[in-house]
Amino acid sequence: MSKQEWIERITNDCKNANTYKLYFDSVIDTLAQLLEMRDIIHQQFVDEGSQATIIVTTDRSGKENIHKNPLIAMETELNSQALKYWESLGLTASGFKKLNVQEQDGSLEDLLKAITNG
Repeated sequence: MSKQEWIERITNDCKNANTYKLYFDSVIDTLAQLLEMRDIIHQQFVDEGSQATIIVTTDRSGKENIHKNPLIAMETELNSQALKYWESLGLTASGFKKLNVQEQDGSLEDLLKAITNG
């Protein structure tokens, strides 16, 4: 998906989860950029034959050293980074719980202030 498609999807997901805040837009933009990059890398991996390992070097004795495909490493790293953003937006179970607890705490504080101030 394109960055713009990701932005729309993430924004809709946040709204459906009731976690959307206007100030999340920059976080959503960054996450969308990461996900677009991940999608491009994944497509390149598929286009190149989806090989999990590739032969990168040959040592002095002529033995081939097999290494993990760097595209898999990049995709895995982008997934890890994206997960942190999903969580901060409340789009994972633990992230959703954290955001709701913070909102409830804020509401309780507001309620106590209102009661105290009459």
